[in-house]
Amino acid sequence: MSFSDNIPKLKPYARSVSIVGVGVTPFIRAKDDERYNGITEGELFGYAATEAMRDCGITGKDVEFFIHGQAGPGWTSNFGSPNIHVANWLGMKGKGSYHQSEACATGYVALETAAALVASGAYDIVLSGCMEMQYSIAYPTRVLTQRRFGTDAIFHEVLCSTMTRDYNLFTNGILPFHFESWLQAYIEEHGISDEQVDQLLTRMAINARKMAAINPNSLNDKTYEEKAHESGMDSAEEYLHSKFNPKLGKWIRASNFEERCDGAGAFVVMPTEMAYKYTDHPIEVLGVGHSVVEYANPQNERTGTINAYKQIRNLTGLTGKDMDLFMTNDFFLAQQLLSAEQCEYLPENGWEYMLDDRCMFTGDRPIQTNGGRCNYGHAASASGVHDIYEVCMQMRGEADEHQIKKPVNYAMVRGFGGGQNLLCTILRRL
Repeated sequence: MSFSDNIPKLKPYARSVSIVGVGVTPFIRAKDDERYNGITEGELFGYAATEAMRDCGITGKDVEFFIHGQAGPGWTSNFGSPNIHVANWLGMKGKGSYHQSEACATGYVALETAAALVASGAYDIVLSGCMEMQYSIAYPTRVLTQRRFGTDAIFHEVLCSTMTRDYNLFTNGILPFHFESWLQAYIEEHGISDEQVDQLLTRMAINARKMAAINPNSLNDKTYEEKAHESGMDSAEEYLHSKFNPKLGKWIRASNFEERCDGAGAFVVMPTEMAYKYTDHPIEVLGVGHSVVEYANPQNERTGTINAYKQIRNLTGLTGKDMDLFMTNDFFLAQQLLSAEQCEYLPENGWEYMLDDRCMFTGDRPIQTNGGRCNYGHAASASGVHDIYEVCMQMRGEADEHQIKKPVNYAMVRGFGGGQNLLCTILRRL
């Protein structure tokens, strides 16, 4: 039996569900930023949740149930049940809630679970969000206002817990050569030379940084051209081939890898029939495909993406070609291209679209218009919520300087993480 044979058929929601309010914090590095040093988990989550509720004109009194997401509550915050630590910040003391954690897929699961609760009829107004402080982590026995740097050594120990290690080495699932396996297969299938791969990843990095630099919520506010000039270099290309951007694998450089940070995001969902009482621009959740293929399986990310995409395509009758925007978990930059092409958002020569700048917010097939995890920043669970926030802002026409130049009626959000959850969600502007 193949992986695909084992995937169930998605069923439509019992009632339509829409996003009516969204809110995010900027992505920051709290410990290194005097403006935010001393901020706590409750404040971050509360900030995003309050913004989401304010966005649709409600308060905590109106919310019937909330879901809290955090990828690493144990290692970053020393929390066992993180949801109980934030309820008082939201005006929801005594109301039902729970915590969920699926590593970097947590933000996407946040929408899946909230939509399911509303679609079932159990609740009408649900708030769901995610918070992460993986750069500025808590001490085990100190107050939360005092933070320490989340080192790679600590993070590496955490990764062990997200990978099966009964009959395989856990490091096979996270080092660059694992994530390069899909890229290598793509290179071989398309007959791309090493020189072209380098040109491709360089161009993708330059464009992603441009989009991040003009986003007010981004961790980075300088383009690679600006960083090059600060370093006495003539161009972004020169900077990206210098000592400031070393190789981490055969093709992947530091600019192609996530930038860890701290942040939060939240959204409010309710039945679409109620939505227009709270917003003029509800964003309907058409469904969520979901597949889990753990790390011991070769190219597990590719397989899971295929499965999740098939589920949502069969449910909705829509394909990647029908989408106006594609957002994806891209803590390795090449995943923008690989997942977009696998989900039929780009044709088989999608890498040429990247080289021609057609996947910028100014192009005809925009991808990851917030700049992505390598440039906008990656706050684990919160990143998926920021992707959903970006879709909502683009659909409303409220993305300011990086607004897509055409109407965004349909968007696909591909998320992954955990070890390994793959989700494909389709959102529709009403």
